[in-house]
This record gives sequence, C-alpha cells and structure tokens, in this order.
Amino acid sequence: MTTITVAKGDGIGPEIMDATLRILKEAGAQLKIEEIEVGEKVYLGGNTAGISNESWDIIRRNKIFLKAPITTPQGGGYKSLNVTTRKFLGLYANVRPCKSIHPFVQTKHPVMDVLIIRENEEDLYAGIEHQQTDEVVQCLKLISRPGCEKIIRYAFEYAKQQGRKKVTCFTKDNIMKQTDGLFHKVFDEIAIEYPEIENEHWIIDIGAAKLADTPEAFDVIVMPNLYGDILSDVAAQITGSVGLAGSANIGEECSMFEAIHGSAPRRAGQNVANPSGLLQGAIMMLNHIGQNDVAAKIQNAWLKTMEDGIHTYDIFQEGVSKKLVGTKEFADAVINNLGMAPSTLEPVKSQVNATLNLPKYVRKAPKNKELEGVDLFVHWAGTDPNALAELVKPILNENQQLVMITNRGIKVWPDGFKETFCTDHWRCRIKAENGLFQKQYIIELMKSASDLNIDIIKTENLYRFDGVAAYSLGQGQ
Repeated sequence: MTTITVAKGDGIGPEIMDATLRILKEAGAQLKIEEIEVGEKVYLGGNTAGISNESWDIIRRNKIFLKAPITTPQGGGYKSLNVTTRKFLGLYANVRPCKSIHPFVQTKHPVMDVLIIRENEEDLYAGIEHQQTDEVVQCLKLISRPGCEKIIRYAFEYAKQQGRKKVTCFTKDNIMKQTDGLFHKVFDEIAIEYPEIENEHWIIDIGAAKLADTPEAFDVIVMPNLYGDILSDVAAQITGSVGLAGSANIGEECSMFEAIHGSAPRRAGQNVANPSGLLQGAIMMLNHIGQNDVAAKIQNAWLKTMEDGIHTYDIFQEGVSKKLVGTKEFADAVINNLGMAPSTLEPVKSQVNATLNLPKYVRKAPKNKELEGVDLFVHWAGTDPNALAELVKPILNENQQLVMITNRGIKVWPDGFKETFCTDHWRCRIKAENGLFQKQYIIELMKSASDLNIDIIKTENLYRFDGVAAYSLGQGQ
C-alpha cells in the first residue's frame, strides 16, 4: 500500500480526479489517499502561494503527488503553483509521452511515438524579471551545469530503461552561445557515456518544424525548460489532442503526476471533460511506484475504450467515434474494460523497471576566474550613441577604455548604422587597456557616473574562465 497526496484542483479538476480515482480503485491499485486543497480557493482566501504550510508537509511526507489542474487567479501578484511545486520539491525532470492512437483519434501522424523530457527548474522559468528603463524590461535566463547534467543524464537513462534508440537535444546555441551553449556542451559530454544510444542535436526552430512535420524522425527529445514546455504541448496536440496527455515531474525525493492541460473553468460541472490526461498521469505514477501490473491493466482498458469509439466531446468524430459520453460514463467504460486488451492497437505489457543510474551531482574543480572588464547598462533617453560615448568617457580612468556600446544587443558604437532603431536601454562595455581589471574600478565607475547624473541600472562583470572569455560579443562585433 502506497500513501499518495491528491489535490482535486479547480475547474474540471474535481470531476476528472474523481473519475481517475474510481478507475484506479476498481483496477486494484494499492493506494491510500490523503487529500489536500490547493489552487483558486486557497489563493482567494488570502494565501498568495495557493497552498498552505500544512499541505506542503503532507506532500513532502508522502513523496508522491497526484494533482488535477488548478486555476491561478489573474492579477494580484499570484505565482503559478505548478512552477513553485516543481522548484520547491526539486522536480527537475518533466516527462511527457506523446503517442498517436490512430485511427481512433484523428491525427496527421499515425505512427508518432515521441517522449519529451524537459528541464523543469531553471531557464527563463526562474521568473527573475525587472523593468530597467521606461522602454525595456528584462527576464534572466539561468542555465546551470548541475541542471544540465541532471536532466540530460535522466534523458539517456530513461531512454535506456524504456528501450529507446535515440536521444535528440534541441537548443538555440547558435544565438545564445553561453546558456544554450552550455546545455549542448553537456549533452555532448554525457552522450559519449551511452554509445548504444544514438544522439543528435538540432537547432530549436528547425527542430520544432521537423517535429511538427515528421515526428516519426524522433524518439526521445531533451530540452531546456521553455522550449520543452511549448513543444511538449505541440507534440501532444499533433498526436490528436492535448487532452489525452499526462506528465510526470520527477525529483530525487518527490514526484508529481498530472494532466498537461489546464483547469478549463468554462467546462466545469458539466460532466463533459475528458479524464484521459489525468488518467495517463496516474498510470505513469503507478509505474513509478512499482504497481506496474495495475498500470498496464488500466492502460489496456483505456486503449480498448478508445478503440471501441467511446469518446468524450473533445475527440468525438463522426464516422470514427461510436458513442458520445460524459466524464463519468467514460470512466464507467474504462472500468468495464479492465482485464481486456485492444485488438487493433498494440497492447502494453507490464514494465519491469530497470534501475536508473542517476548519481548525485558532483561539483567540478573551480576554474581560474579573471575579471577583465564590466558592462554598464545605462538608462538614457538620447538617440545618438556617439553622444552617449562622449558622456561616458569622462568617468573612465587612464587605464580604462570604452570598447563598445550596444542597444538591445546590437553594436551601435563604434561604427554603428544610422538605420538601427535604439531604445533607452544601452550597454557600455569597459575594459582595462592592460588587461587587468579590479572590482574596485566598478565602484569608482558607479560613483563617477552618479556624479555626472548617468543612470546606471545594472552591471555585469566580464570574466575569463581558464583563459576563455565567458561572455557574449555584441551582435555585429
């Protein structure tokens, strides 16, 4: 018997959770349920986190969390509980299977079977944003070596466990050479350890196009957080419906299982919602906790139900579907099919979970870190970068030089183009002429800028690690 935490969520959440739990019970899942309340009611009750401390304690004690979709109220500074849960509990790996069940659900890709593994804790989803000038806001993209190593090793280990043949990495490292570049570099390092699994890298834009057009070219895809969030929804939709997809969020201690769709409040209380996405998440949960026979039993019953054409409104199609049913009736049909297997679709077999080799991250020896300059970000309402250069030069000492000014990343001084549109957000790169730069210089630069009413809104130190520049050039430099 495994004790799990359950949250019924908002909108259609209670209906699809009730249907899912009923199926699990009738299939013989050995589960003890501890229910908590999270989401909209908690938010609107004055808790901006959407979850109480007592509920956190229950989740952390039980380790396994089955969650229905929740609603985050608009405005009011409410943070997404989904993102918070993943980060608080260290759920670094998001696993989303996307497999077509042609011809019973309409799709242009009848042989699609793609597993998307998404980094779940960092990237732009760190949520670190600031308004810096009247015209420019910033969001920090944070990619760490431990984050990369953990998710990429998980992708290869999961592929090995599931008998998959290839792992593909998607990044945009032709543009973001430091952040996405690190993800790609770590992918190449870890791929060497798995010679039996084919590996490849695609630039995210053409990779996304290929996935949408020819998904059968892929097997397992591993990506940073934002790309994975977007493309896992795309992949689920082109299998036939986002409403059929579940996901697992796996950490070193805790795990959370859910549908990938939202709470659909407009459909709440109408007995029309499709519980399949949450049921698929629950099946992944059962496999995760070792109740593999029950998981296979439910999956085969679900496949037979889909094959029998017993469909909810979201996937109902004249000429293919045989019977339009509601949430409760769909669950009844799955329960009636327990112990049976599909005849056209391939039945699933009970998994034998091989151990995933997921060692703890070991911090590497520190590199030799040298400071060689600073980027000063300036809020300035002018439009002529030559004028800004003349404004900044007086704050420099005799050993410092202004080497570049950019605006939104593009070099505008020296030798900028008059056609380049500039906002009020400027980056002034300053280096030492002899190559030796001190942190004290930055303090002196800030004071001199303040004395001259130059509005410095941010600084970024320019480092070399083991002699290699660890910062980007300006576009056009």
